[in-house]
Amino acid sequence: MIRQCPSCTAKNRVPTSHLTDTGRCGACRAPLPPVAEPLDVDATTFREIVAGATVPVLVDFWAAWCGPCKTAAPEVQATAKNMSGRALVLKVDTERYPELASEFGVRGIPNFVLLHRGELVGQHAGLVDRRQMQRWLEDAGSTS
Repeated sequence: MIRQCPSCTAKNRVPTSHLTDTGRCGACRAPLPPVAEPLDVDATTFREIVAGATVPVLVDFWAAWCGPCKTAAPEVQATAKNMSGRALVLKVDTERYPELASEFGVRGIPNFVLLHRGELVGQHAGLVDRRQMQRWLEDAGSTS
């Protein structure tokens, strides 16, 4: 995955298994912090991240036309920031990647799927706040 350095804006290739680690920019050697925002992923990137993640992964299945999904977006964003380095948050557009939604039996959105070490830990359809999302991730991480 390509990540941009916050100091010099150089592009750095970061293996998906290291998205929650602090690294160093290849150009300026400044710290490259863990991912702190939701990652919009396609099916290939989704599978790669989930397969290599050693931390819990929260997946937000959403669509651009969905009002409740728009309401959930700031909560998802805050969760990614609050759990940076301890979890990953992915966003899957159900209109672009219906096969992923179907794989998880998503029939209503927003729909949140919690995975840990590649295994389904939980799933919830409907709005929830950042405290609930964070609780799910913390609970999944504590069972490692």
